[in-house]
Amino acid sequence: MQGQPTAPGPLQELEEGFLDELSALGYSPRTSETQLNLMRHLSRWLLTRGMTAGDLTDEVAAEFMIVRRELYSSLRSDRALTALLGHLRRRGQVPPAQVAVPMTTAEMLSKRFGEYLAAERGLAPATVLSYLSQVKPFLAVYADGGRLACLTERQVSAFVTARSIGQRPRSLSVGINALRALLRWMWWEGIVPASLAIATGSVAAPTGTSLPKALSAGQVKDLFAALSVDGNARLRDEAMLTSMLRLGLRSGEVAGLGLDEIDWRQGLVVIKGKGSRRDELPLPVDVGKLLVTYLRDGRPTGLPHRQVFLALDAPHRPLGSAAVTSVAARAMARAGISGSGAAHRLRHTAACQVLAGGGGLVEVGQLLRHSSPSATARYAKSDMAAMALLARPWTTGGSR
Repeated sequence: MQGQPTAPGPLQELEEGFLDELSALGYSPRTSETQLNLMRHLSRWLLTRGMTAGDLTDEVAAEFMIVRRELYSSLRSDRALTALLGHLRRRGQVPPAQVAVPMTTAEMLSKRFGEYLAAERGLAPATVLSYLSQVKPFLAVYADGGRLACLTERQVSAFVTARSIGQRPRSLSVGINALRALLRWMWWEGIVPASLAIATGSVAAPTGTSLPKALSAGQVKDLFAALSVDGNARLRDEAMLTSMLRLGLRSGEVAGLGLDEIDWRQGLVVIKGKGSRRDELPLPVDVGKLLVTYLRDGRPTGLPHRQVFLALDAPHRPLGSAAVTSVAARAMARAGISGSGAAHRLRHTAACQVLAGGGGLVEVGQLLRHSSPSATARYAKSDMAAMALLARPWTTGGSR
């Protein structure tokens, strides 16, 4: 970047440090240049307003982005300043980000309920968010309306009935479970006058006992053949999908897999599952080899993250559950494999591999780490003739 003209303004002296951080995070020279141009534009704008870096609050940054959207076609979204503001805040050059403080009764109760679900019930972050989303309409009506202290069973029942109109049984069941948990918690906390959970009723929802949609041997081969030809992307995605197919991992478990959870000497891996559960599993040789190859040749280096799988693009953050699912879904689409639930189909295939190899439901439950035999019972209906189509044994179609 030497030789480039620097723009006047209060951020001019901070450019070199910003570029150093971008480089350390893995940003390409071209992307770093665009980020630097954004910084210079902001610096010039602050100068014309007679402001310093210390005046760069969230409101001022929002005003700047309004101006930028009128002048530029790139880096004009609300997230464009994320990298720059993060750098400046870490250096103490600009005010810290404003923390949204719940203002309404509903928001405060939602926050407390979410903390209870995570700490006391041990629910995963995604499940907590789902619960909070389901109970939000109820809290908006009765909490912000100041009606919780005199809430009755009739009101709860009427709310559930009104919400059920047009909903599918499965969606309604999820909403009722969340509301029932909220009502129990509010009773324990003394927020409502009585235990009203029974007033939510129940709904008969499909139990999902149909035959798992396992992939055939040909589909497994096509799946790996359809992975990206890019070296780093293929190394990562091949290791991820093989982990799901061989260990029966959920997408969230793949995303949460950490470097510290793999015992290479003992050939073991610790899986962090639902409800803060931790299970120790044998690490198959083929999975281990793919992980080693990815960690050695494909994973970005020099980063503090302890998660195994990282994003391909800078700043190379750890993947989330949705990103893992997206990788599986895109691979299946490119392979011409139709149907929904890409990540779960890989998990189903792992289970059906056990059945095809002569294992029973106990072994399936152990592989999938089910909390109860009833969760494994759906595989009792698997058609063993169909299972014969599965690869036994199978390879990823591209050993490394």
